[in-house]
Amino acid sequence: MHVTHVSLVNFRNYEQVEVALAPGAVLFVGSNGQGKTNLVEAIAYAGSASSHRVSSDQALIRVGAEAAVVRLRVQHDDRAVVIEVELNRATPNRAQVNRSAVRLRDLPRYFASVIFAPEDLTLVRGDPGGRRDFLDRLIVQATPRLAGVLADYERVVRQRNSLLKSARAARLSADNLSTLDVWDDRMIALGVEIIMARAGLVNQMQPYVASAYSAVAGAHHLTHLGLKLSIDDPDDNESGVPLGEVLDADADPVESAEVPRHVAERFRARLTALRRAELDRAVTLVGPHRDDLVLTLNDLPARGFASHGESWSYALALKLASAEVLRKDSATGDPVVILDDVFAELDAGRRERLADAVAHFEQVLITAAVGADVPARLAATRIGIMAGTITDSSP
Repeated sequence: MHVTHVSLVNFRNYEQVEVALAPGAVLFVGSNGQGKTNLVEAIAYAGSASSHRVSSDQALIRVGAEAAVVRLRVQHDDRAVVIEVELNRATPNRAQVNRSAVRLRDLPRYFASVIFAPEDLTLVRGDPGGRRDFLDRLIVQATPRLAGVLADYERVVRQRNSLLKSARAARLSADNLSTLDVWDDRMIALGVEIIMARAGLVNQMQPYVASAYSAVAGAHHLTHLGLKLSIDDPDDNESGVPLGEVLDADADPVESAEVPRHVAERFRARLTALRRAELDRAVTLVGPHRDDLVLTLNDLPARGFASHGESWSYALALKLASAEVLRKDSATGDPVVILDDVFAELDAGRRERLADAVAHFEQVLITAAVGADVPARLAATRIGIMAGTITDSSP
């Protein structure tokens, strides 16, 4: 899969722009603040209806405009698809594929990209919320129907929190909250599905992260990914491996089928144990919204012990592993790999090794303030950007 054409109207600092792209590596080059990242952000947005930089779509609409449009032409083998997303200030956003309306959450069915940017260092060093979001975005890209499961789960948690607040205000006891049991049942059913999807994804990513880390760092280090679940007692789950080994690809199918039931039982038992605390605090303390992706490097937590260079390599490895997972399961071919202002942060050795690691993807889009930072084999096609306009496009 590769993007052949990008059209933007009132997106960020672009009033209007048209850019033709070729497969292979494409370098967008220009000084800081000219719109390079805005362009690749728009491309990624067309496949996810979300930005890697901001949580509100309002920031994506050009100042003074009421709406923005992102339009991509995407090619896979001999099939071309036109994706159009309209972002609105006053009305809901809309999407079309080949001029037919589609739901925003269905966009991953038509286009997939993996973007790595400096902000992704927080995957290793930041709070659990960023890592949960990373897993869930990838889950939706791989299995779009799970977007509905995640949305339903968030809605149930909000409703449950509202009930807990009302109960606390009314000074109800834990024994007089039969309504809460109904929400518990729904939250457990949805939560187990999310936990299982995350655990399966972590298992898929393990070997790809290990090989990608070694490829980028230039040396072998022991990486491990695990899920730290709030449905377990914290003292029993410090290493974050409650499901990773249970959901083994070679496991007995009958035993694997029992895992969701056991997870549901653990979920319910933990809710029961913490009900008094939840009433006191009026907030849901258990569930996927409280879980974490645990990253270790050489048997130590990467968050506290990895150096700056090791953290960069780990974050890169997570994104490269994401691309490999999407490539393996996708019916539309490779995801488009986007490297946003990455090479300036790497030494010469890591630059060359990263170039080797992404060279086999069908299309790689790169942004850089200094073209010389990017290995020559990734800079054969260069597109200049200045103040939201294309200044040149040369092979």
